[in-house]
Amino acid sequence: MIHTSITPKTDKINLILTVPENYIGKELEIIAFTKDEGIEERFTSNKKVSFTVLHSDIKNYKFNRDEANER
Repeated sequence: MIHTSITPKTDKINLILTVPENYIGKELEIIAFTKDEGIEERFTSNKKVSFTVLHSDIKNYKFNRDEANER
């Protein structure tokens, strides 16, 4: 894998890559994107979230995997 970062100064760039020997003769895919591209801003909500813990007696409970995976 080759990973590098550049900051272009103009709208045209000439790149020269030095590739590992095991890459020679293989098709390479070059992808360019900005570091923050695709990162969504997190929406902050003022919702109050709470969880209720339920206690139950499970001494005699036996998990049945086949039953749980039935569709």
